[in-house]
Amino acid sequence: MHWSNILSAAVTLFLIMDPIGNVPVFHGVLSNLDPNRRTKVVTRELLIALVILAGFLFAGNAILAFLGLTQPSLNIAGGILLFIISLKMIFPSPASHSEDTERDEPFIVPLAVPMTAGPSTIAVLLLLSSSQPELIWDWTVALVLAWLAATSILLASSRLMKLIGERGSRALERLMGMVLVILATQMLLNGIRNFIESL
Repeated sequence: MHWSNILSAAVTLFLIMDPIGNVPVFHGVLSNLDPNRRTKVVTRELLIALVILAGFLFAGNAILAFLGLTQPSLNIAGGILLFIISLKMIFPSPASHSEDTERDEPFIVPLAVPMTAGPSTIAVLLLLSSSQPELIWDWTVALVLAWLAATSILLASSRLMKLIGERGSRALERLMGMVLVILATQMLLNGIRNFIESL
C-alpha cells in the first residue's frame, strides 16, 4: 500500500463528491421523511453510489479500450470537467440550493447519481485506474475512505444544517471549490504535457 497516493486520491475524491455542498440538497430532498427512514434512505443511496463508482474503477481500462480513448484525452477532459464543477462550487447559481425538490422518496436519482456518483468523480476514477492499474487496490481504499467521509457528513445533514446553516455550507463549498480549481488545472496541464510528448 502506498499511503501517500491513497490519501492524495482520497482527498481529491472527497472534494469532488462535495458532501458539504450536497448537505442542503440531501436535507431538502429528505425533509419530508422521519429521521429513521431518512437515515435508511441516505445509507441505501450512498451504497448504490459506491457500487457504481467501484464498477467504473474496476472496469476503467475496459471502458477506455472499448471507446478508444487515450490517457491524454482523459486527463484533458477530466481537467476541464473538474474546472467547470469547481467554478460552480465557487460561484453557485442563485437557485442551486433553493430549487424545488421532489417530495417522493428518491431512488438512485438524484442522491446516488449524480449528487454522489457524478461525472467528475467517475472521470477521476477512470483516470486513476487507467494511468496506474497496478495500484487498483490503493485506489479502491482511497475510494472507500472518501466515501466513508462523505457518508458520515451526509448522514448528519440535518444536524449540520442546524449547526453551520446555509451560509456556512456555502462558505465551505467555495473553499473546497478553490482547492478543486488547483487540482483541475494540474490535471489539465498533465494532459497537455502527455499529448505533446506523444506527438
